[in-house]
Amino acid sequence: MAEPRQPRTRLDTPKETRRPLVRRPAYDADAFGSFAEQFARFMGTARFLLYMTGFVLVWVGWNLLAPEDARFDNYPFIFLTLMLSLQASYAAPLILLAQNRQETRDKVIAEQDRQANARAHADMEFLAREVASLRMAVGEVATRDFLRSELRSLLQDLEERARLLDEDESATA
Repeated sequence: MAEPRQPRTRLDTPKETRRPLVRRPAYDADAFGSFAEQFARFMGTARFLLYMTGFVLVWVGWNLLAPEDARFDNYPFIFLTLMLSLQASYAAPLILLAQNRQETRDKVIAEQDRQANARAHADMEFLAREVASLRMAVGEVATRDFLRSELRSLLQDLEERARLLDEDESATA
């Protein structure tokens, strides 16, 4: 008895997604991104540097000048190094997230600017064609001087005919 063949997996069809064993916590990406931007913006200020400098000076001062039994971090300041490393390990990804969000906004703005420039360029080309057609049309329109010259020549023709008619009438009379 032949065993049933398994259907061949194709490269153009996605695999079925597996259900995760553990549910991942849900979070609002926009709220977290907004927090990251505010955090990165704060870390780039002089106020943050002053706070950080004050924190380190108080930490070092306390652990150098306090009585031996009140100190919590001795000279190589291992715990201070750990705290600063922990702060940096959280700060770096938050700053990168804020930069990525800013880059995305910049891309959207650049695309909108490109589209606006394309529309403006199309409008300018349309207006240039319209101005060219108006110039051609104006070139075909009779000017005042042209009309005057034509009317003068017609008047001269009429005067010439009237003179010829007067001569014919005087000759026949």
